[in-house]
Amino acid sequence: MKFLEKSTLLIYSTIMLIVSILLSLLVFGWLDMELMGNLLKDIITGDMSGKIILGVSVVFILLSIKSIFFSSSSKKANNELQGILLENENGKLMISKETIENLVNSVALNFQSAEEVVTRVELDKESNVKIYVNLVVNSEAIIKDLSANLQAKIKEKIKIATDLEVKEVNITVKKVAPKQEEEEE
Repeated sequence: MKFLEKSTLLIYSTIMLIVSILLSLLVFGWLDMELMGNLLKDIITGDMSGKIILGVSVVFILLSIKSIFFSSSSKKANNELQGILLENENGKLMISKETIENLVNSVALNFQSAEEVVTRVELDKESNVKIYVNLVVNSEAIIKDLSANLQAKIKEKIKIATDLEVKEVNITVKKVAPKQEEEEE
């Protein structure tokens, strides 16, 4: 559907550009008004060309009405971008991506080896959760063990707090922070 909308917008814009140029040329007197009137009359009153113009006009009228009164993205698609909507017999609950990111950050910062954490959460149409964690770790960190423990803890915490299954926890260690030596007096 997006391809159809883009292509009709391109055609519509091209037609509007041509009409605008022709009207400008008529206003400045660079085109003869009678010549354009006769050409337009021949096009509209022609048997086949009149039907084509009528069909194109109806399509553009319908597309204009759709564009004015109806949004191309539904509310559900908009909600998917914001978070996950859970429903039960008592009502609805929206769990935002920021909430999940905050949970992940709190879990990661509980590890002594993690110094800085940046989290990004991706949600797909099936409400699958993918988490991307960028870490700065200290020089004493055992990265393999840290990442395995962190992945397990993040999945566990998200499951307990939100009842969501995390599909992936992808960890990137951006940097190993140098060991800070105590100042000698």
